[in-house]
Formats: sequence, structure tokens, C-alpha cells
Amino acid sequence: MDTVTRPCRVRELGRQPYEPVWRAMQRFTDARDEDTVDEIWLVEHEPVFTLGQAGKPEHVLMPGDIPVVQVDRGGQVTYHGPGQIVAYPLFDLKRMKVGVRDYVCRIEQSMIDTMAEWNIVAERRDGAPGVYVAGAKVGALGIRVRRGCSFHGLAFNIAMDLEPFRRINPCGYQGLEVVALADLGGPSGMDAVKPVLLEKMAAQFGLELQREDALPDLSQAA
Repeated sequence: MDTVTRPCRVRELGRQPYEPVWRAMQRFTDARDEDTVDEIWLVEHEPVFTLGQAGKPEHVLMPGDIPVVQVDRGGQVTYHGPGQIVAYPLFDLKRMKVGVRDYVCRIEQSMIDTMAEWNIVAERRDGAPGVYVAGAKVGALGIRVRRGCSFHGLAFNIAMDLEPFRRINPCGYQGLEVVALADLGGPSGMDAVKPVLLEKMAAQFGLELQREDALPDLSQAA
């Protein structure tokens, strides 16, 4: 693995509705150039189902009062809500010399290594991106790469109401069990997990993390 460290800004967005953050990611990616510093955005979303580019509406069984948003990431349908860490790595993969397949593996490994801090054994599953513990999904992955730059990212269930997952076929799999870190003996506080996840991501990608207090522009202007 490349041992050169690269600067990376970390922005904590707090709790936000989904669409403004998605649109801000698109704008960031479209506006960046070869000198733009990479960023990781951490956010906790208001309840929402997102349907990826390959998403089939029939996998949304009974959304009820939770909105469904069709988005431009890969993958099927998933749920975001309070108690879940969503991390958006906005990386220039071309500059990193990291291929898409390797990128996915490193993101998954970051979650696997994070759970290992609490002696929880997690694993990948062939053909089904994400991270699993005893067959139950604890971390989901949905990405988009445009002009060699990544956006969208990972969703890591920490301590959340899992009921909305029963309203969908998570990631297109009927009856897929979903679990949260706190249910596996891990911490129930997001603040305990975030620094560990960031540390593991930094190790995977050779990053020197820099906290950035300013939030991106979350107005939905095009």
C-alpha cells in the first residue's frame, strides 16, 4: 500500500436531510480540479430511503411516511436514519492511483477494522458489497465515480431503529437481516465510533486528516 500521506479535510455535518448533502457532493465533485484537497464528510441523515441507479422500485415494499429518493450512486435501495454514521469520501482516485474495486475493498476494510476494535468479527460477502456479521449486514456501500473522483460512500449502523429496513428489500435482497453495532456488543455512541472509523480510513488510504469546521454549502441551488 502506498505509504505517502496526503492531506484530507474532515467535515462533520451533524444531522441533515439527505438531498442537500447529495447535491453538495455533486457540486464539489464537478468543481474540483487536480489540486483540490480530498475530503471526508460525516453526516447523520434524517430518515430516508435511497434508490441507486440499478434500484428496482419493487424493492421498496411499504415506505410509509419515509421519503424515497432516486439517486445517482450504484446499488439498490437502502435506508439512512438517526443512529447511523454516513461517511462520504470525496477522493481523487486517479491521483491516488486506486482502482474502483480496490477502493471498495478499502472502504469495507475500514469498517471491518473499526469493528475489530471492539472484538467484533466482520466480513465481506462475494457479490454483495458491504460488511456483515454472522450473515447480518451492518455496513452498506453505495458509490459513484465521476472523472476519476468518488462521491457517495458508506452507511454504518451504530445504534438505530432498524424497523425501516423491514419496509424494503435491503440492497435488493429479500429477507436480508440488518444489525447495528450496539446490538453486537459495540458502543451505542456515535462519537465513540467516528474517530476510530476515520483512523482506519486514513490508514487504508494514506491520509493525513485535518479537521475543517466550515460546512459545505447545503443550499440546493444548482
